[in-house]
Amino acid sequence: MTKEIICFIINPISGTQKKKSWPEIINHTVDTSRFDVRICFTERAGHASELAMQQIEKGVKYIVAVGGDGTVNEVARAVRDTPAVMGIVPCGSGNGLARHLHIPLKLNDALKLINETSVISIDYGLVNDHPFFCTFGAGFDAHISHAFAMSEKRGLMTYISIIVREFFGYRSRKYKLKIDGDKFKTKAMVVTVANSAQYGNNGYISPHADITDGLLDVCIVRPFPKFLSALMAVRLLRKRIDKSHYYRMVKGKKIVIGRKHEGPVHLDGDPYNMGKNLKIRIVPKGLKMLVKKRP
Repeated sequence: MTKEIICFIINPISGTQKKKSWPEIINHTVDTSRFDVRICFTERAGHASELAMQQIEKGVKYIVAVGGDGTVNEVARAVRDTPAVMGIVPCGSGNGLARHLHIPLKLNDALKLINETSVISIDYGLVNDHPFFCTFGAGFDAHISHAFAMSEKRGLMTYISIIVREFFGYRSRKYKLKIDGDKFKTKAMVVTVANSAQYGNNGYISPHADITDGLLDVCIVRPFPKFLSALMAVRLLRKRIDKSHYYRMVKGKKIVIGRKHEGPVHLDGDPYNMGKNLKIRIVPKGLKMLVKKRP
């Protein structure tokens, strides 16, 4: 039987775990009777996309992102709309797509799942032609993404401390939205376009999102009293943010978000700066993913 080539693209600085021994663990755990294992390490931002494209051009079928949401986004950018199939070994701070797809967060368990080679096709979004696979945000979540990127420390506790520090000084913005032709204006603290249910770390901004339904969820959190901040955080973590009076969600395929000034956004947690008009659309079933085999 001819072996399939599988390439693991490892980001050595994602998360807080050291990865020097991971190639040995990968070779020991992955079914080498079926797979010819290749391993690459990233050296800079954007390198994961370059490595993935190089492997795809060589005909490699399976490309596995080993890292956090940024690494996953980079690899997915290269794999989308190609015959290749993407896997994830999550080891970042948020792990949003991995959590949505029920991919284990432990290294050995994630590798064992890859051996099952169960594949599904998922949707992804484009904002001004930049792809995202979990969430895109232009409000408070984008502000936090930029602040987290500037921090020297990683991890969940750093992320939480930044949210607490920035929350009380943040001011809601006014937005103009157009969703599949329907227009409205709103003042919001958060405007997130969700393909999957969560940002990461089990923060569920769109608890019932379906990553295969051909629709994006436009999630709006209107300004709320500061004394409700703890309650809103609990609802976000318990998949109940949609029960809040301050929350609204509208599904759509084509979305335009207008704002007064250009500024920060995030794509899958990674910070960017974009203009005043943000044009977003869904690409149905554009990315093939390795997932857990159904019973």
